[in-house]
Amino acid sequence: MCTPSRGALLSGRYPIHTGTQHFVISNEEPWSLTLNATLMPEIFQRAGYSTNLVGKWHLGFSRPEYTPTRRGFDYHYGYWGAYIDYYQRRSKMPVANYSLGYDFRRNMELECRERGVYVTDLLTNEAERLIKDHAGKDQPLFLMLSHLAAHTANEDDPLQAPEEEIRKFAYIKDPNRRKYAAMVSKLDQSVGRVISTLANTEQLENSIVIFYSDNGAPSVGMFSNTGSNWPLRGQKNTPWEGGVRVAGAIWSSQLEARGNIFTQPIYVGDWLPTLAHAADIELEESDAHKLDGIDLWPQLAGAADAPHVPREILHSLDDVWRVAALQMGQWKYVNGTTAAGKFDTVLTYRELDDLDPRDSRYPVTVRNSAASRALSRFDLRRLTQQRIAAIRRSAAVRCADFQRSCNPLLEECLYDISTDPCEQNNLAYSSRHSDVLAALRRRVRELRAGAVTPGNRASMPAADPTWHTCTWESFELNKPGTVPLECDYHGVPCESNV
Repeated sequence: MCTPSRGALLSGRYPIHTGTQHFVISNEEPWSLTLNATLMPEIFQRAGYSTNLVGKWHLGFSRPEYTPTRRGFDYHYGYWGAYIDYYQRRSKMPVANYSLGYDFRRNMELECRERGVYVTDLLTNEAERLIKDHAGKDQPLFLMLSHLAAHTANEDDPLQAPEEEIRKFAYIKDPNRRKYAAMVSKLDQSVGRVISTLANTEQLENSIVIFYSDNGAPSVGMFSNTGSNWPLRGQKNTPWEGGVRVAGAIWSSQLEARGNIFTQPIYVGDWLPTLAHAADIELEESDAHKLDGIDLWPQLAGAADAPHVPREILHSLDDVWRVAALQMGQWKYVNGTTAAGKFDTVLTYRELDDLDPRDSRYPVTVRNSAASRALSRFDLRRLTQQRIAAIRRSAAVRCADFQRSCNPLLEECLYDISTDPCEQNNLAYSSRHSDVLAALRRRVRELRAGAVTPGNRASMPAADPTWHTCTWESFELNKPGTVPLECDYHGVPCESNV
């Protein structure tokens, strides 16, 4: 989920070591990612980088010291909380039923300009501005572009995209999937614009660019966006591969094997030590020994056949919901699940006749994309139709034959993810795997013994935007008003009715 994944990205530590292992930080809750963690932007800031966050934070804002520009970012343009409306930048928390509150800032100040501009474009515009302003400067740039897309907006209008973009997907019958396709298309355009801007300002060759998601799609249920994790099991906020395994891409001129599939398992917490190595930043010993992530830059930058590094990934250890999911090497252990198992199966489908008219010209479409045109001069080999087809085949997830299911509410589950990525064959009862099961059990116990108490705190009525001029504020310190306001998508704090 959002908060645990972002906390692991920026701290390089498991959520159980930062207090973010249970659910997320809701806007009205007075807590944050632990302040005793040294975050990635702080490390790059110390090394002389200009550190910038554009978009979502979602690691706490009830006190000023929890906010991005107090946690290592020189500059923040975006929102502090969980999500916002794509046009009016307001958010309503569904569980506590709090009022709509405006949530968009430039650093600590409210940012009301360009209301009504689609937020994916708004964030991309700002990322482009930062990249252009940095051209020719000696100071290196650290930029985290943390899009709202493809998260849903508020419950009353969750899937939002410009009408002209939605019309491009008229062949999709389901109107919600049609909107979702348009949302992803705008995100794809953002990637092309960022890559093109780096190229046009002659900064691409010396850049490392990473694209990835913080969790699998919520196909159904709360915040559902119709996104598909097919053929993986489960979805966002489950311990299954459909919730924790996501597609990603990395580009750098320093990668020896660019244009290939990277099959080494990589955890979100690995990015801190990996990027520090890539940038030649030596981590302070006090920070390095706390990391759960490992440095994978030698593997990423090395040959396509570089051997895998044996490693552990703690996907979830939440003793509130009684869920444990641990991967060691090829083995994955699951004990317990979320939502009483309601989202534990493969939840998505595809209309077989919803055929993208561009599919017959897929290789041409890829080569003509903005990102591909910008990157092509760095290609080690030409991106032919045959190579594109081969890459797609090698990236495909193939399920093993179904053999023995598992109910994690009643029993332990053990899978060989290398041969069974769809988690269909429970090996927990196999005598051949008893030692593996025992080792994973033992490691879960060890990790539990070292876990900190979850940081979650109860909602505070004083957080309600009606007491703060219809704004999500640092409500622990900002004194609430004396008269509650009626808050909607217009009016205060941004008076324009655009």
